Amino acid sequence: MILGVDTGGTFTDFVLLRSVNNEEDVQLRAHKVLSTPHAPEEAILQGIREMGLEDAVDKGDLIIVHGSTVATNAALEGKGATTAFITNTGFRDLLTIGRQTRPELYRLETPPIPPPVPRELCFETAGRLDSQGRELEKVDTEILDSVVRLVADQKPQAIAITLLFSFLDNTHEKEVAAYLEEHLDYSPFISSSHEVLPEYREYERGIATWLNASLGPLVSSYLLSLKRSVSKCRLSIMQSTGGTISADQAAMKSVNLLLSGPAGGLAAADYLARLTGNQKLMTFDMGGTSTDVALMDGAITLTSEGYIGNYPVAVPMVDMHTIGAGGGSIASLDAGGLLQVGPKSAGASPGPACYGKGGNKATVTDANLVLGRLIQSEFLGGGMILDLDAASAAIQPLAKTLGLSIEEAATGIIQVANEHMARALRVISVARGHDPQDFRLCCFGGAGGLHICALADAMGMKKAMVPVHGGVLSAMGMFLAPVQRQLSLTHQAPLVAIKDESIDAMFIRLEQKGLQAIEKEGFSVAECHTERSLDLRYTGQSSSLNVPFNARQQAVDDFHALHEQRYGHRLESPVELVNVRVGVKENKAPPTLARLDQGAGSLSPSKEKTVHGINEAVALIHRNELLAGDSFDGPALILETNATTWIEPGWTVDCDEFGNLMLTKAME
Repeated sequence: MILGVDTGGTFTDFVLLRSVNNEEDVQLRAHKVLSTPHAPEEAILQGIREMGLEDAVDKGDLIIVHGSTVATNAALEGKGATTAFITNTGFRDLLTIGRQTRPELYRLETPPIPPPVPRELCFETAGRLDSQGRELEKVDTEILDSVVRLVADQKPQAIAITLLFSFLDNTHEKEVAAYLEEHLDYSPFISSSHEVLPEYREYERGIATWLNASLGPLVSSYLLSLKRSVSKCRLSIMQSTGGTISADQAAMKSVNLLLSGPAGGLAAADYLARLTGNQKLMTFDMGGTSTDVALMDGAITLTSEGYIGNYPVAVPMVDMHTIGAGGGSIASLDAGGLLQVGPKSAGASPGPACYGKGGNKATVTDANLVLGRLIQSEFLGGGMILDLDAASAAIQPLAKTLGLSIEEAATGIIQVANEHMARALRVISVARGHDPQDFRLCCFGGAGGLHICALADAMGMKKAMVPVHGGVLSAMGMFLAPVQRQLSLTHQAPLVAIKDESIDAMFIRLEQKGLQAIEKEGFSVAECHTERSLDLRYTGQSSSLNVPFNARQQAVDDFHALHEQRYGHRLESPVELVNVRVGVKENKAPPTLARLDQGAGSLSPSKEKTVHGINEAVALIHRNELLAGDSFDGPALILETNATTWIEPGWTVDCDEFGNLMLTKAME
C-alpha cells in the first residue's frame, strides 16, 4: 500500500493506493482532515488513524509519500532559522544589494525590504577564484579563525557559504565548511552554494543557499519528528520538480521543497493527461489558502526563474504561478470602499465562518454556501456540517456597507475571486503566446470544481475537466511521481566553440551524480533514465531558454523556434551555452485506474435544489453513482466526499471510463 499525503493551509489530504488481488488495476481511497499548522505531523497521524492504517504503519507495510508546506510557509512568513552568511572579502552586502529590481516601476518611493541576513551576521573570508576558476588567493586560516570567533559570538542556527565562482571549483567552499565544522563549539546547519546551486549569478546562488540554510533546521526537525512516528515505513518527500526524494536527503535540500505540495497536483494532472489523451492542459489548483495555475503542453514544464515572496529561487521547480485566492480567502473593503478578496486567508484555524470554529470573516467558501453552491449536510461527505447562519452573518457587514443584499455581496465575492484566478491563468497562457482555446482547463483542489465553469468562460475556453479524486489530486500525485533528481552546471561559452565530447563529459558527470543519489535510496540505477537539456541564449542576452538536447544543431533550431514563440522574433546572433542540465528519474510504470461500468448514456437527473441567480431548479448528483458514458447538462451540483462541482447552465458533462468529468460548453 502507498499513501500520498498533501499538507495544505486548510486541509491535509490523503489518497491510499492499494492493488486489487495483485492485479494491475488499483483501488484509490481518499480522505481529508483539517490541517494543524502548529505541528503538521499531527494532522498526518490523525488521518492515518481515521483511515485505519495504524497496524500497517506499525508493521511497516505502508509506503508514505508526502508533500510538505513547512518550507514554503516558513519562507513566506520569515520564520526560518537565524542564519549567518559567509562570502568573499568585499561582498558582505551581496544579498542586501540584490538586483536593484523595482517591484513597481513608477513608484518613486519603494518601502524598504529587510535584508535576508542582517549585516552583523554577514562575514567575509579570504580565498578567491577568477572567472576561469583559477586561484587568485588561498583560504587564510587566520582570517577563518576570526570568522569562527564572530560566528561563535552570535551562535546562528545555520550558516550559508557562497564564494565567487565556486561552481567552477568548489575547493575553497569545502575548506571553509570543514574549518567551521572542526572549530566551532556547536553544530549549526551548514549549507554551501556548490551543493545547492552550482550555477553562475552570485545573488541568485546566494539566495538559494541562504534559503536552504535558514529552512534546513526547521525542515529537518519536522521530517525527523514525522519519521519517528512512522519509523518502520519508507518515507519519501515530493520535491518542487514533481519528483520524490528520501526524507533523509530532503532534510539537507529544503530549498528544493518550496513547491512540494503543488508539484504533486501537476504530477497527477500529467498522468491523467496521458491517460485521457488530453496533452494540452491549463490547470488551476484551488485550495483553502491559495490557487496555483500552470500550463502543460505534453509534459510538466520546469523553470529556474521562480520566486518565493520577494526572493528569486533559481533551483529547478515546476513552472507555476501562485496567487492568494482560495476557499478561505477573506473578503474585505479597501480604503476606497471597493470589494477585495485575499490574499489573507482564514486558514484551518479558525477557518471560514461556516466551519463553526470561531471565524467571523467572510470568505469565498462562505459566499459559495450562501449562494447555494455548497450543501450544508454534504460537506466532507457529511463529516462536517456547515453553518449557513454564520456564513450569512459574516457577509452581512460587507453587504450593508455596499448597499447590497447578502446574496448580492456573496456573488460579488465570487466574481472578484474568479477574476483574480482568471488573471493568473492569463499570465501563464496569453502572456506567453498561448491561445487558451487550444487547451482544456483542468481543476483540482477542494474548491476548484466550484469555479471551473466561470473560469473557462472568462478565458473563452470551451473544454474543461474535473479529474477523478480532484479534491485530493495533489495527494494522489505523490505516489504517481517518480524518484527524481535535477542537476545543473554552468558552462558559459559560444556553443560552436565547445566540442561534442566536452558537452557529453559534462552530461555524464551530472548523470553519475544523480544516479548515485538515487542508488542511495535503494533503487536500481538500471531502472532509471536521464533527460538532457541546455540553457541557451543569444550572445549579449542576460536571460536564457531551456531546450532538450539530443544533437547540437537540433538544440539550436529548437532554441530559435522557442525564442520566436516566446518573444515574437528570432535573431541572427550566435547562440551561447549558459547551463547544462540533467534530469535523472526512475522508470516508474504508473498504476492503471479501475474502470467504471458502462452507464446508460444520456441522463435526466431530477431538479431539486435552488441556487441563487439560477432561474430553474438545479440537479443534485452524487459523483460515485456516475458510470462510464453518463452524460447530462447543467445546471447541476455534483457532490463527492472531498469536493463539490458546480456545473453552470450551458455546459454539458460526460463521465469517461475512469470517472473523470469532461465538460463541454454549448456553442452559442
